[in-house]
Amino acid sequence: MSRWDGIEAFVAVVRLGTFSRAAAALKVSSSHVSRLVSQLEQQLGTPLLYRTTRQIRLTDSGAVYYEHCRSLLDGFREAEAALNELQSQPRGRLAISCATTFGERYIAPLVNEFHCRYPQLDVRLHFTNRTVALIDEGFDIAIRMGVLKDSSLLARRLCDRREYVVGSPAYFQRLPAPHSLSELAHHNCLVGSRDSWLFQVDGQRREIRVSGNWRGNSGPALLDAASKGIGLAQLPDYYVETAIARGELTAVLDRYQFTDTAVWAVYPRHRQLSPKIRLLVDFLAERLPATIAAW
Repeated sequence: MSRWDGIEAFVAVVRLGTFSRAAAALKVSSSHVSRLVSQLEQQLGTPLLYRTTRQIRLTDSGAVYYEHCRSLLDGFREAEAALNELQSQPRGRLAISCATTFGERYIAPLVNEFHCRYPQLDVRLHFTNRTVALIDEGFDIAIRMGVLKDSSLLARRLCDRREYVVGSPAYFQRLPAPHSLSELAHHNCLVGSRDSWLFQVDGQRREIRVSGNWRGNSGPALLDAASKGIGLAQLPDYYVETAIARGELTAVLDRYQFTDTAVWAVYPRHRQLSPKIRLLVDFLAERLPATIAAW
């Protein structure tokens, strides 16, 4: 047995969770996958997996070995893909994750336009407000918004993004507009996917915990609630700027607006030289600001 065969089988089992799924992905039998992993364990002189009738878990040695093998296997596949792409137009699978509303409104049309330029690509668009694990879940790139957390991923800023605190004229007929962050405690703050709002005070980032009698994890629903006078909401520019311009919503606390936030393309380090990633990121960085401005 080639040790490489055992490594490929081991990584597939861990990623997919069962021997049967790994076998299906590798187009071999479950018994063959089991035999490859067992032979690999014998060669290494240590068990890599705990096997029970219900689940498979990594041993301590297996966890360490998996992290190295996963990077090795991904790097090998990316090296092959990079060579193929350098000899031709970008091709192959291109899996993209993005927040639902922003992705549907802005990213999907641009990706579709990009696909028209390179129809040999096999595009996979996935919309979710959950932060996906790019490598483990098989994504090439993710479009993320706001302030990025520390990460091993590479990131490129695509365009600026601002968040506004807004309320409707009907709401401000009942309560005076707040002029300081402390006054938010006296307002009905509509809570979205997080229960704190982000501001900037004297050049420093500050999060204010807010509360109210309405909560939801949908941006459009939050916008509708604010428009109907239920309370104040903090929403990104692409949701509210048109309504503000029409007088349907009023922005408050603008002097505390946090400015260091953006829309980002993030991708694994070992894929930074992939032509399909590079071309897509360049395309989005060029077209996205104008697309948002024209909406």
